[in-house]
Amino acid sequence: MFSEKNFDFGQIKESDGPVTHEFSFINNGADTIQIANVKASCGCTTPAWTKEAVAPGQSGFIQAQYNPKNRPGSFNKSLTVTLNSSSELLRLFIKGYVEPRPKSIEDELPTLLGGLRMKHRAFNFGKIKVTNEPVIQEFDVLNVTDSVIIFSDSIAKPNHINVKFEPQLLRAKQRGKIRLIYNPSELNDLGFRNDNVTLYTSEQDEKSIKSISVYATLEEYFPPMTSEELEMAPKLAIENALYDFGKLESNKKLTTEFVLSNHGKKPLEIRSVKPNCSCISTELVDETIPVGGNTRLKVSFNTAGRRGNQQKSVAIFSNDPNASAQRVTVKAYISTGSNR
Repeated sequence: MFSEKNFDFGQIKESDGPVTHEFSFINNGADTIQIANVKASCGCTTPAWTKEAVAPGQSGFIQAQYNPKNRPGSFNKSLTVTLNSSSELLRLFIKGYVEPRPKSIEDELPTLLGGLRMKHRAFNFGKIKVTNEPVIQEFDVLNVTDSVIIFSDSIAKPNHINVKFEPQLLRAKQRGKIRLIYNPSELNDLGFRNDNVTLYTSEQDEKSIKSISVYATLEEYFPPMTSEELEMAPKLAIENALYDFGKLESNKKLTTEFVLSNHGKKPLEIRSVKPNCSCISTELVDETIPVGGNTRLKVSFNTAGRRGNQQKSVAIFSNDPNASAQRVTVKAYISTGSNR
């Protein structure tokens, strides 16, 4: 029926846009056939086909258009063909390799703050172990203007974050780096943090103000331990770490309890308990759990102002070196029908 069922586009360029191939066929049977549907295996492939019935001896086509935008590398896609006259499915295949287009400045540094381009408005440190050593990350910055931009020494920031500029004076179209130095030892904190840092430049008016967020998740540092030492360490175990309140009305406050146990061989210390939402409040009965003992963590959920599916978590930080950060989760469906 088809003259070919596989087609290789070879190497194509992303910058050239969509490419198209047409699979042709001849109806060699005794009956008229009609293509009912053609379904592509990916949204990147757009099919088209002969819509009219094809009589014996006549020809038709199925067209496959592949869009390589944002899809660099190898591809292998299929088209599934359904005929009105048969329950049997036919498959056609296209493949090739997309040569990525060169990245523009806008691709590389998409965020524009005044006359400066950066990758993100937020700088993410990821997980940081709390030690006396600072953690340093550098972020690229580009002056896209035709004028000099100077970073001010005046910076609004928390004490545990320091900022350096390399260089402090950026000439027109010059690249530089913003270096952030994060000192976790200056914080008595564990878990996720979102800090704000405001930079000032020599630009005019509001363009001179650059407000950025700095994200980090702080975790306790444990020195290297032998397998024997780990075996003797405390061990936090949580019984049924997920609780479903079910369907609730708005403006309700409900409480559940989670049982925290120490399955280790040394006393377990709960360092911190941090909900991820202001709608969650907690009460820990005991901060220290003896060997073989347990305690209860009360978690209250205030549904005021919330609608639909809700899922909130509470991070629990302990001196368990194997899993120092664990979570309990509560979920509910808040009915939109009541607001009493």
